Amino acid sequence: MGFEGIPSRAFAFYEGLTADNSRDYWHGHKEIYESSVREPLLALLGEIEDEFGEAKLFRPQRDTRFAKDKSPYKTYQGVTVGAGGSVGYYLQLEAAGLFLGAGFHAFDSAETARYRAAAADGRTGGALVKITDRLVKDGFELVGERVKTRPRGYPADHPRIELLRHRSLGAERRVPKSKVRGRKALTVVRDDWRRLRPLVDWLLEHVAKG
Repeated sequence: MGFEGIPSRAFAFYEGLTADNSRDYWHGHKEIYESSVREPLLALLGEIEDEFGEAKLFRPQRDTRFAKDKSPYKTYQGVTVGAGGSVGYYLQLEAAGLFLGAGFHAFDSAETARYRAAAADGRTGGALVKITDRLVKDGFELVGERVKTRPRGYPADHPRIELLRHRSLGAERRVPKSKVRGRKALTVVRDDWRRLRPLVDWLLEHVAKG
């Protein structure tokens, strides 16, 4: 079946799970999770996978082995579309609405080194500035792990020092549930990922490939 929308019960489910993150709550509402969260998201992704790639839904259980917080479940449903290696798009369904983004998370220092070399270069770094400026203007926030001062080997007065501070880089924004009723959710995800595609393409060219 095609995507028909994310039911309001999906957002209510996560409101309840946030208030009562217990196995009793989960098992008492598992049917709502399956019918109102998992199945609609799979249907939505089925309509855009041809354009963006195969998607993966993360498991709802938290890994609490080394965490102080022993809450057993995530208070959102996460989705990732890996465009290549550490680069990709992501989506979360949570109590407040949708959380959308794209970028790269460095799996090793070589990826960060490639990213910084490309960001420092006048041509490729200038292209990245245009991409990120456009995304910020469109309402996205630049995120990612950063050093506090400057990365080793780069001057503090480099014209792109803020981008060079990043060890990883992403752009993301939240969309309230009032803006994603019915098939609007599909339009929002597709349009935002299209806006994010220039960043993904830049990262694929300069970071994911050595």
